[in-house]
Amino acid sequence: MGYFNRSGNYPDKYPAFYYFPSTKLPQNDTMNVRSLWVAAALILVACTNTRHPETSATDPRVAKLKLPEGFHADHLYSPSDNGQGSWVSMTFDDKGRMIVSDQYGALYRLELPPVGADSSAKPKIENLGMGTDTIPGTDSVRQKVSMGYAQGLLYAFNSLYVMVNHRSNDEFDKGSGLYRLQDTDGDDQFDKITLLKALNGEGEHGPHSVVLSPDKQSIYVIAGNHTDIPPMDAYRLPSNWKEDNLFPLIVDPNGHAANRKAPGGWIAKVDPDGSHWELISAGFRNPFDLAFNDAGEMFVYDSDMEWDIGLPWYRPTRICHATSGSEFGWRTGNSKWSPAYPDNLPAILNIGQGSPTNVIYGGNARFPEKYRRSLFAFDWSFGIIYAVQLEPDGASYRATGEEFVSGSSLPLTDGVIGPDGALYFLTGGRRLESDLYRVYYGDNTGNTETLQAEALTEDQQIRKKLEQYHGKAQNGAVDVAWPYLKHNDRFIRYAARIALEHQPVAEWQERALAEKDPVIIIQSAIALARQGQPAVKDRLLQQLMSVHYQQLSGPQQVDILRAFELVLSRMGKPSSGELEKITAYLGPHYPAPTNELNRMLSKVLVYLEAPDAVKKTVALLETAKDDSTQHTMTASSDLIMRNPQYGMTIASVLSKVPPAQQTYYANVLTQAKTGWTPELQEAYFSWFYKAFSYKGGFSFIGYIDKARKLALQHVPKDRFDHFNIISGDSLLNTVNSATASMQPKGPGRNWKVDEALKTIDELSFANSNFERGKAMFTATLCASCHSMQGEGGIAGPDLTQLGSRFSNKDILESIIEPSKTISDQYGATVFYLKSGGTTMGRLVNQDETQYYISQNPFAPLERKEVSKANVLRTRVSEVSPMLPGMINTLNPEELRDLLAYLKAGGNPKDTIYSIKEKK
Repeated sequence: MGYFNRSGNYPDKYPAFYYFPSTKLPQNDTMNVRSLWVAAALILVACTNTRHPETSATDPRVAKLKLPEGFHADHLYSPSDNGQGSWVSMTFDDKGRMIVSDQYGALYRLELPPVGADSSAKPKIENLGMGTDTIPGTDSVRQKVSMGYAQGLLYAFNSLYVMVNHRSNDEFDKGSGLYRLQDTDGDDQFDKITLLKALNGEGEHGPHSVVLSPDKQSIYVIAGNHTDIPPMDAYRLPSNWKEDNLFPLIVDPNGHAANRKAPGGWIAKVDPDGSHWELISAGFRNPFDLAFNDAGEMFVYDSDMEWDIGLPWYRPTRICHATSGSEFGWRTGNSKWSPAYPDNLPAILNIGQGSPTNVIYGGNARFPEKYRRSLFAFDWSFGIIYAVQLEPDGASYRATGEEFVSGSSLPLTDGVIGPDGALYFLTGGRRLESDLYRVYYGDNTGNTETLQAEALTEDQQIRKKLEQYHGKAQNGAVDVAWPYLKHNDRFIRYAARIALEHQPVAEWQERALAEKDPVIIIQSAIALARQGQPAVKDRLLQQLMSVHYQQLSGPQQVDILRAFELVLSRMGKPSSGELEKITAYLGPHYPAPTNELNRMLSKVLVYLEAPDAVKKTVALLETAKDDSTQHTMTASSDLIMRNPQYGMTIASVLSKVPPAQQTYYANVLTQAKTGWTPELQEAYFSWFYKAFSYKGGFSFIGYIDKARKLALQHVPKDRFDHFNIISGDSLLNTVNSATASMQPKGPGRNWKVDEALKTIDELSFANSNFERGKAMFTATLCASCHSMQGEGGIAGPDLTQLGSRFSNKDILESIIEPSKTISDQYGATVFYLKSGGTTMGRLVNQDETQYYISQNPFAPLERKEVSKANVLRTRVSEVSPMLPGMINTLNPEELRDLLAYLKAGGNPKDTIYSIKEKK
């Protein structure tokens, strides 16, 4: 997680209709109609002037920002206020001017006032991306975008590189791809446009950022998983990627990325003239940006798939150390690889839910050294810039993080360290209101010395040596890489295997099949499964079975099980004789002591139709517990209040968390054709009935039902109806009908109080539609926080008696301008933590040592404890937890029906429904 998804995520991840009145409700986003406690608790970043007292500002857009002590912020410009769209990418040219792009429009060049300038000083702005042409069939001239629609900008090599993300049309005839703009006549205007490479992909998972290499000799480009990898001149990651999974494939039931195959999002290194493209890394979902630290190491902030929250294959947003030839295991649907698999690399930091956009390194910032050595990772959905500190750890890094800047609403798009050492960042995307900010430390005159790069560790130097053998065959590479296949550092083992895979298989196949060291056997078997021919399958399986399984550590057992899976998935099922040997080798170790091992053993043994595999897996299905050590940097409950759409999904899941490990076993068993007894089938299909009661992301129910239907294909025909019923078919229909309620037809608008009141007066309440009014009460998220006739949420006041107490104007004003009056009973508090960052919630109790806060509207009785010893200060919200604009999806008739429903107190027999139209 992913907005215009500068990441973050897929096209309708965070529906634009909640923010921008001209956009329409995504057809498949009915999940979000539950959400309003975050219409009841959530704008909580905006519910605070989160700046420290010494940095308070009169500009409300700056006042809403939370900054570390000693930092200041300026609001520089609002492009959306000036008809210049919503800006999503930026760079500085060689003259210190900023160049930006509207997501759906032109380029602009800005001369910015310096830090400390009078607040009345405004940027000088020049339009770079508009031209003219003649309207076909006429002599009339029209303005037309000549360059723009960029999700990546870089000024380098006396050129402007533009990553266009667009399907060409009459408005803008350039399609997705990397373009180079040059000024060939010295008039300070770009007059030459060169397409360096067209790319097949557009939209929120299309081509994204462009970044200068650390040695300033090349550029790097990054793209999401809906962008095809073009033919490359070189491949650091071997290009024979496959899905590599025995887990029964179920694509996303709502259709997202259903036809996208390996290897997902990717990164390439490109010569300045675009003549040589080299694939560096892949296996991402939808990363928007990358950054290099002072040691020249590359880092990526990859997105999650929040529709998968609560499912065993869900992966949170995460910081990845993207080394040479790295693979990060994104696969479509339920087939994402576990980070534990040895043929991909793990994240160095799991951040949590969100929608990643920009990543930059603070090396050139005039900040204290801690922040100069930090990555700054931008999250669009929750309005947070994280400062991520890196510490060398073997051949890679370990990372910790904190909030650096946050605010609500703060849909962060792009950022860069300017030539003056300040941090500049943009908000916007998806045609949201867009703003340009600057953040600086002190008076921005200190910390100007060159940041010295930290020396590489011994293990990092070993990894770098091995990476020299990535991409092509080289004499001596096998001998160099071979001993490092057993190194205790995972990144070194990975680099050694990739080096091996780039060498001719004939040079090392027999060596792999004759090896005696168990760790090298496993790693070379993975390489041979990926690069060898099926003819060696039986020999390779025998070599793996020569390893003494019980003498392996837990991670090594994961590695050997993955090796078996790769041999089977790439080379096919073995003969019956070999099959019996494998099941005899692996069967005694199932069940295993860890969930990860049990996942791998279950799918391999069920695939091989091993005796007792079904019986053992059904037993685990009924008793398995999830691990409690799945750490993320951000606590999910602390995010609920920051975004009304995504936050409520988190709240819903936390109220009744699905059992992820059990869900995994249920999916594994869908491919089991043998080994069933009536009792086992009864227990298995009864599990699905319970599963429909759990809360999860938007795709959770669909995945459960698809698995159920796959399993039903293997039951006897005369028992189908029975198992269909006990597995919850009737419940499914109820779930579907509950989520398919009436949605606004629109078109919506940015309702103001006077306009809404005039509309109601003109339409009157004659012929008001009760059912539609009730549906709009849910669709606009009112029902998530407020009750009516005893039904609905409890985070806000009951509205049953609203109509008897308030006028039309009062009601409309409370909806459209909710911050005018805030009830103490329903307000919220922000707690500033000494350890950094904030936590938010409604304060329900406190004692001498603890605050007790409620954060989850779906579990209002749950309390989070906040130690008073860790609280720096608190602030009561000055902004209503109820968001403005909740009715902006409604057309006049829908607004009239909603207001009638409110005034009627949810009573269909109220006199308001008997009003006759005036003649």
